[in-house]
Amino acid sequence: MEFITFEEHLDQSLGKIGTPRRDRFEARMKAEEEAWKLGELVKENRKKQKLTQKQLGERVGVGEAQISRIESGRASTFTTISRVFKALGAKTASIDFGEFGRVALW
Repeated sequence: MEFITFEEHLDQSLGKIGTPRRDRFEARMKAEEEAWKLGELVKENRKKQKLTQKQLGERVGVGEAQISRIESGRASTFTTISRVFKALGAKTASIDFGEFGRVALW
């Protein structure tokens, strides 16, 4: 039995970095990682304020289940996420679009 690294497995199954299929996979993984980080940030700030998911949901106007989905890195709308950050007291927010620049959200 031959052992290979995870990177070698990806190269064999999806192609090397730079091929369309591999680039789509890498982009999807990066997006999922960023969604997870966003969820962790929401969870950390909610806990600092000693709020339950239900209490934060009430402030935002969504259910507890929606807050749970956001905190676990599952998709939510941009509008809901910005309302969550406002409810947590974020003074300002911006998003970095890389080569296109940074945009202030509020």
